[in-house]
Amino acid sequence: MAVSKKWVFASLAVLFVFLVGAMATVRTDNASSNVETEKVQSSKNSTMAARSEEAELLNEHAVADPEAVATEVETIIDMNIHNVTERRKLGFFSCGTGNPIDDCWRCDSNWQKNRKRLADCGIGFGRNAIGGRDGRFYVVTDPNDDDPVNPKPGTLRHAVIQDQPLWIVFKRDMVITLKQELIMNSFKTIDGRGVNVHIANGACITIQFVTNVIIHGLHIHDCKPTGNAMVRSSPSHFGWRTMADGDAISIFGSSHIWVDHNSLSNCADGLVDAIMGSTAITISNNHFTHHNEVMLLGHSDSYTRDKQMQVTIAYNHFGKGLIQRMPRCRHGYFHVVNNDYTHWEMYAIGGSANPTINSQGNRYAAPTNPFAKEVTKRVETAESQWKSWNWRSEGDLLLNGAYFTPSGAGASASYARASSLGAKASSMVGAMTSNAGALPCRKGRKC
Repeated sequence: MAVSKKWVFASLAVLFVFLVGAMATVRTDNASSNVETEKVQSSKNSTMAARSEEAELLNEHAVADPEAVATEVETIIDMNIHNVTERRKLGFFSCGTGNPIDDCWRCDSNWQKNRKRLADCGIGFGRNAIGGRDGRFYVVTDPNDDDPVNPKPGTLRHAVIQDQPLWIVFKRDMVITLKQELIMNSFKTIDGRGVNVHIANGACITIQFVTNVIIHGLHIHDCKPTGNAMVRSSPSHFGWRTMADGDAISIFGSSHIWVDHNSLSNCADGLVDAIMGSTAITISNNHFTHHNEVMLLGHSDSYTRDKQMQVTIAYNHFGKGLIQRMPRCRHGYFHVVNNDYTHWEMYAIGGSANPTINSQGNRYAAPTNPFAKEVTKRVETAESQWKSWNWRSEGDLLLNGAYFTPSGAGASASYARASSLGAKASSMVGAMTSNAGALPCRKGRKC
């Protein structure tokens, strides 16, 4: 059948209009693409300028390997801006363990790019300890501690004495044997995640007259008495230190301290001691083993300034080879919540000088010794005195003949000062404490 010329011409006209429109669209898209390319290039230039300015501000030793953490730093800067307004939305990465600290960050497979999120996951009386959240990273590359007065850049001692906030991480696995006490400055986080870091066989950590410190993810053990030596505590000050007791972590006149997910054992004195007016402290998710006097909270019966002390002890595992002081308290307010006590030889919780102890949702498994079944001990105090002290057990699981001797008022205003978070059921303690201690975190995987 013949096709009319008019129909052919009309079709060609339509095709021509379509082609012209398509070419215009291509030109428009190309122009838009050029604009977007210019925008991206401008953004890159701005970013590069910002990075250059940031690099100039960094102390030459503040980041031992800046290229290795550049991407991480940028990510965390963005996270920090977000966290200012979104702080304390715990459970964002809920793992379902019921442990609010772990459920806050551990299920993020990119935890190593979001390290500082940890600072927003605190609970209890030490929940506002931000450590080095608002500072830059410091990468420890050198395990040596050759000169406590003039520490070498790249060492842990050089990092912790700096005046500015720092988030301290480690380049590789290392064992650090300290010649003298590691005297920390304020606003520091020591973050051992992703590597295997031991502070052992020498002096250990001293937190004295400072604030906002986080200690996370370390193995601390076999600490020894040291001292009668000069030690630096800041870039501008060093001084004479008398003999130290050999504590794993000594907290002295300090506040807003968080000790989380560490493995501590076998030191000359205490594993964690907090004295001399220290307060706003959380001790959580730690694994304590093979030690006599585990934890002392309060300097002496006569030191009444410790009446202000508030300490949360939560989600810890008190394990093999422990004898006493889990903790031993004086004067202040102590919330012992959702811990797992699987071993003691003398007692678990003790005290003197009228402390308020609020024990909630713990699991206490007594030893086989029939004379050591009691969880509690009033130290060198007559019953006529301690019967008015406010010690209570609420929702605790008492196993193998364990018993808790309460005293004071069953419900008292004092317990409000000794309450820092909601206790979970004691039946959940096993799940909540199953990963207590330093975690075997590896990059690219959930921790």
